[in-house]
Order: sequence, then C-alpha cells, then structure tokens
Amino acid sequence: MRHAASDIATGTLFGIALNYQGLLQSRLAEFNEPPYQKPPVKPVLFIKTPNTRNGDGQAVFMPAGERLQPGPALGVVIGKTASHVSEAEAMKHVAGYLIVNEFSLPEDSYYRPAVKAKCRDGFCALSSDVVALSNPHNLTLTLLVNGEVRQENSTANFVRSIPQLITELSEFMTLHEGDVLITGTPEGRVDVQPGDEVVVEISGLGRLTNTIVAE
Repeated sequence: MRHAASDIATGTLFGIALNYQGLLQSRLAEFNEPPYQKPPVKPVLFIKTPNTRNGDGQAVFMPAGERLQPGPALGVVIGKTASHVSEAEAMKHVAGYLIVNEFSLPEDSYYRPAVKAKCRDGFCALSSDVVALSNPHNLTLTLLVNGEVRQENSTANFVRSIPQLITELSEFMTLHEGDVLITGTPEGRVDVQPGDEVVVEISGLGRLTNTIVAE
C-alpha cells in the first residue's frame, strides 16, 4: 500500500546517529577516550528542522566553501501517537516507510550533531510515497553518485531495531502521527560536488533523486 508522503509524513523529522554496526565499531576507539569514556548507551538523537525538508527531483544547494555529504537512510513514518510503547506493540504505531537522504556537512562529533551541519535549507530529502513493508529489517540501501555506487548496506545491520527505537524514544517523549524517524546512515559517507546527481535506492521502496547545485 502506498500513500503520498505529503499527506502523511508531515511531522517532526527525528534523526538517529550511529545506528549501523559498522559505523559504531569504527568509532569505538574515539568513544573510549575523554571526554566520553564509553560508547553511547541510548540512541543519539538529532532533529532535522522544517526548513530542511526537500523532495524527489529537487536541488540541494551546496554552501560555498563547505563539504557536503549525502546520507542514505530508511525513514519510518509514525501512524498513531506513541508514548511509553513496548517493543511488542511498537510496530502497530508505524504507518509505513520512505526513503530519506539526510544531507550534512562533515560531523566532528557524533555525540553532539551540529545544527549548523545538519539543518541547512533543503538538507533532508524525502521520497514521494510512504509504503507498507512486511520486513523493514532486511532492506538494501544503495547510494549512487552520477550512476556509480558509492555506499551500500543493509538495515539488517542496525544497532537498534525499529521497535527498539520507538520504545526508547517514546519513554521520554511522545511521537505523534506524521513524525518521521530517520533510522541512520551507514558508514562510508562520501563528498559530492555541484552538478552531481545523487540517488538513494532502498529495496521495496524505489529511488530518491537529487541534484547538487552551488549555493
């Protein structure tokens, strides 16, 4: 079943950092150093503000003098209010799934995702349709730049499953109908340049295309 994202995915965009096993493993040495001393024990959350919303086929403007990195991700659209939801009940609160490209400037700290890096205009592209899936935990994500595969991973490699994320987040804040959980970008982010065509494909969901334009 498909629904227009513009009708359903209208709420807050919540991003989850460090939710791929390979990415977390690659940063463990850093997390064991001061000031952190240990890896995060709860989901590392950030918000993509409303000005970041963008769509399929739209331009993403690259700030002058900066590096720009796409972030292929699976988006989970909340279908009904979730507060203190158990893992067993969590999936009943999901309306469906969409493709997200969570653009960012390179990040210095995964513990403190920077608003300046994450929240530029147009820095969160969403695909046009919200799609129901029977198993969102075995999907292939592929990032292509000018037709060349630059990243590929699977949602089977999540650190936290979708029910775990909904449960842990709804412990301390209510998730509302239309909110979108951006379940994380895998390791291996790449730089893109003005003129590049950037495509995210997720099995079962299709593709999301954006073009990079100099600001």
